[in-house]
Amino acid sequence: MTPQEIQARLLYRDGLMLVIDKPAGLPVHAGPGGGDNLERSFEHLRFGLPKAPALAHRLDRDTSGCLVLGRQHKGLSRLGKLFQDGKVEKTYWAITTKAPPEKSGTISACLKKLTTRAGGWRMVVVDDGDKDGQKSVTDYRWLGSGDHVHWLELHPRTGRTHQIRVHLAHLGCPILGEPIYLPEGSPNPSQKLHLHSRAIVVPLYPKKDPVRIEAPPPPHMLQALKACGYHPTATKSQPDHE
Repeated sequence: MTPQEIQARLLYRDGLMLVIDKPAGLPVHAGPGGGDNLERSFEHLRFGLPKAPALAHRLDRDTSGCLVLGRQHKGLSRLGKLFQDGKVEKTYWAITTKAPPEKSGTISACLKKLTTRAGGWRMVVVDDGDKDGQKSVTDYRWLGSGDHVHWLELHPRTGRTHQIRVHLAHLGCPILGEPIYLPEGSPNPSQKLHLHSRAIVVPLYPKKDPVRIEAPPPPHMLQALKACGYHPTATKSQPDHE
């Protein structure tokens, strides 16, 4: 991204933290084979500091929305502890191809990473007693439905890889555009993944209110969201605090 493009995606900025609106389809950092990634553009977000910001957490390549960066060692250290302790509140929006069994509920399913014969990997649901399984919990709420599409709000209590994607597939309502976690024999998706990190709440400063940031839905999700009753409004992001 050019300096103008990455700076235009800035949602929040203060002395310790930045929040940017990650585009769908771009990995946050380089994989084993290299390639384009969002981290390459962080140099354009120094805003006068000697070093570029760094990732405080991760989002999947195909997930859009709120991505938190730490500025300098102090910011990264404080944010790392908040994420590790589960004190950062995360809200996701997803469009699914089937409605959930209830309008609200909690998905609790242990996950573990499974290496495939082709050399790739995927996350799978395992029994609670599996020694390699990691406890994973996601709360969900139905927000609306359209023609064969359903709008859900999700709050992951844990931060496992592909957690929301696997949990929704396990519940029987996979995300629209899901390329991996589908019943065997399903056709390849013709659309992008409809999963968006809608909002994040970070209690960064003990004596101040938590920082609350929202990211507008990406263009590829708007048609399905509107079909489910979504009405676009101004993003409720906070201004710079420097």
